[in-house]
Amino acid sequence: MPGIHDFLHSTGVTVARNVAIVLAVVFWLALAYWVNRDARRRIRDPFLRFLATVLGLVPYIGSLVYLLFRPAETLHDVRSRRVELQALEQQLARAQPACPVCNSAVEPDYLACPVCTTMLREPCATCRAPLEPLWQLCPYCASPVELPAADLDAALAAETRMLVAVDDAGGGLLPEPAPQAATPQ
Repeated sequence: MPGIHDFLHSTGVTVARNVAIVLAVVFWLALAYWVNRDARRRIRDPFLRFLATVLGLVPYIGSLVYLLFRPAETLHDVRSRRVELQALEQQLARAQPACPVCNSAVEPDYLACPVCTTMLREPCATCRAPLEPLWQLCPYCASPVELPAADLDAALAAETRMLVAVDDAGGGLLPEPAPQAATPQ
């Protein structure tokens, strides 16, 4: 009568045991290889990469420990984030208003462009402060600003050109204004 001893020493069980051992060893070595590859993608320091690889060689537990303590981001992700932040900082630095004619940087309180002498804003008749083209009242001295109806169209066109110039420096979201014909009065 066959017993447990005969079953455990049968050819099928021996083959299954050997296959299981080979698979366990292959899986362990694959985990160690994965730890090495992942450490190269995430860790810049060669000594720490070596330590991570040695930790990955500890059967099964080493890979789990590495997985718990590995850096969250890959080196590529860190570089990409750094480049993106630099690009955003440069874009913010260029968001300064520019002259609509020569595209040189101008301050918000300039009346005219210092490079090409284009009039950017009109001065207030009372306090000489720079006024935006669409303002109806001087915010500095509270005196009313009187613009004729024809000048309002010119002011709207100038404001649109200024917004397009500022937007072109920062991203290009506004469409280029269409040229307007002079309105008869």
